[in-house]
Amino acid sequence: MIASALMFASTPLAAQTPVDQPPVASARAQGVLRLKSANDFNTTVERIKADVAAKGVMLFNVIDQQALGEKAGIKLRRSTLILFGNPPLGTQFLTANPVAGLDWPVRMLVSEDVDGAVWISWNDFGWIAKRYSITNRTAQFEMAKMVSGSVAKAGATR
Repeated sequence: MIASALMFASTPLAAQTPVDQPPVASARAQGVLRLKSANDFNTTVERIKADVAAKGVMLFNVIDQQALGEKAGIKLRRSTLILFGNPPLGTQFLTANPVAGLDWPVRMLVSEDVDGAVWISWNDFGWIAKRYSITNRTAQFEMAKMVSGSVAKAGATR
């Protein structure tokens, strides 16, 4: 059984027919905040990275998901995941519930929909608090909400 699973996992995905994805604008996800960018894709990504740096927040990684798709033989629209955070703030969520590490550091997704519109998406920190039943970090969640919203706005505005 394990051998079969490994064989299936190693089957090239390029052999599969890609399924058209619905426009990002129609995608629904619990606890996700979205903001349409007034900038092009690259400018949006660069403005987010610049704002993270200007705030003195740690930039952990920038992942080009479209490039990963190309390597796997799968065509994706432009999609870049930006991971950033402030360890003195973010790790407080983990002290309340270590499983909250699934949602920290902050993940901000810049994506392009079928019409070419650029969107910024990120987790709603109120939803994260509920998801992990964290009730004793209200000030920290408010700060994270404010900072992530500010970073998204910086990426979206001209």
